[in-house]
Amino acid sequence: MTQLRIAILGAGLAGLACARELTARGAAVTLFDKGRAAGGRLATRRAEAGGRRLQWDHGAQYLTARGPGFAALLAEAGAQGWGEAGRFVGVPGMSALPRALAAGLDLRPGRHVVALGGGPGAWTVRHLEAALVRPGKALPEVAPSEDGPFDAVAITLPPAQAAPLVARPAPGLRARIAEVGIAPCWTVLAAFGTRPDWPETLRPEAGPIGWLARDSGKPGRDAATECWVIHAGPHWSRAHLEAEAASIGPALLAALPPAPVPLHLQAHRWRYSLVEQPLGEPCLWLPEARLGLAGDWCLAGRAEAAFDSGRALAAAMCG
Repeated sequence: MTQLRIAILGAGLAGLACARELTARGAAVTLFDKGRAAGGRLATRRAEAGGRRLQWDHGAQYLTARGPGFAALLAEAGAQGWGEAGRFVGVPGMSALPRALAAGLDLRPGRHVVALGGGPGAWTVRHLEAALVRPGKALPEVAPSEDGPFDAVAITLPPAQAAPLVARPAPGLRARIAEVGIAPCWTVLAAFGTRPDWPETLRPEAGPIGWLARDSGKPGRDAATECWVIHAGPHWSRAHLEAEAASIGPALLAALPPAPVPLHLQAHRWRYSLVEQPLGEPCLWLPEARLGLAGDWCLAGRAEAAFDSGRALAAAMCG
């Protein structure tokens, strides 16, 4: 029997789960991701300030497992409990989890996929160096690289990024994913010389702050660095989505009790963060097109939903 060749666009948790399942079923899988490494929102940012090495989990803050499959995956990847019962984090940073899950996979990082060529059973993936692509700007006039042919393609990107890729080969999929609602999130990474008078974690019921956490209090971190993560709530993030990044840190700090002057203050814009209106299906798969989509947005705003969706798509592709 000929080995299936499958391309997966996006190496976040859904893409990694899909890739691992397909590989276990004997397929040859190639992952493409615009990031420098696998992980998506399972991300860790590092910096130096005041002679200190700093780090923050600036995407997903923790993971929970409701099913045995995801619980086993977290244990395999070395996740440890943090804070409330049932919360797990990667060690020494959240990015350790996708790094462990990507081991042994054919990952092409730093590649921005611009189009799918070919057709069912002979798809090609056209991609550019991610560093050349600027959000909201026209694509550079550079001939893309091309890989393939692939028997099938799995797209595990946010709906807004997947939509232009399926517009030509599968317009019906584009119509379906238009139903999904995802909120943005501004994230601030702050470090202080002394600890602010803040609780270890905080989730206010109102106001601009959606989440506050002392990242340096997580297991495996340097507790002396006083690194904090501040997520803005979805309403505030939408209202300030196109604001200058330099204005976001001071604005969110002003919404919290007074703190020492930060050693480091940086904002990151997540355009696709919180699933507000999921699709309501585990995945989307068009067998005649040999093309499918998966992600947390299919089921719910939880990391485990991305894992379940990726595995569901892998099963459909091999069915």
